[in-house]
Amino acid sequence: MKLLIVIVQDKDAEALLSTLTQKGYRATKMASTGGFLREGNSTIFLGVDDDKVEEILSVVRERCHKREHFINPAPYAPSAPGSYIPYPMKVEIGGATIFVAPIDYFERV
Repeated sequence: MKLLIVIVQDKDAEALLSTLTQKGYRATKMASTGGFLREGNSTIFLGVDDDKVEEILSVVRERCHKREHFINPAPYAPSAPGSYIPYPMKVEIGGATIFVAPIDYFERV
């Protein structure tokens, strides 16, 4: 048995959970925040048999997409006024971060 921890953007979470539920999987969703952009994420936990991991990974790849996003860098306080002008930076966000860990014991009460 495996524990899958899937971290996705909030924009992708509902479509992912809907598809997983339609396929008969149970999942727990927790709100989380990304460390880089400080934007909302969802962390989804699933306990599944080993032979189901690839199917779930396929669903995650299908439902969670990367996007380009523009951010403004943090303002800088230079000693000489006008010596630094922040420009928007393009960053890639979205997709999913997935951890797969072995489970020694699992019980649903």
